[in-house]
Amino acid sequence: MPSGTRLKRIEDRVQQELSAMLIREVNDPRLKQIFVTGVKIDRELTHANVYVSAIEGTARSAEVLAGLESASGFLRRELSARVEVRAFPKLRFHWDPTPENADHIEKLLAGLRNKK
Repeated sequence: MPSGTRLKRIEDRVQQELSAMLIREVNDPRLKQIFVTGVKIDRELTHANVYVSAIEGTARSAEVLAGLESASGFLRRELSARVEVRAFPKLRFHWDPTPENADHIEKLLAGLRNKK
């Protein structure tokens, strides 16, 4: 098992590489204009939970997650060649509502500021 610091470095590297791959190498139209908001890998390096979001919001979540599941074999193979770990973890994709929630809170705060 890797140390906490090494695990964090692996997570950061996976996030960077996956983000770059989604921009440059993946041609699936379902995966355009999405971004990786976070990666969490378990201590045994068996699963990598990848959190994604899109500019359009939750409306595209099912489409984006289906596209990522479809491309997961390619993504895992490419990531294993770029990130140095003995056995690369299986990718699991999750929708991250955090950017939408932050935008909603920001709009509420702006509305309160305008009322004063």
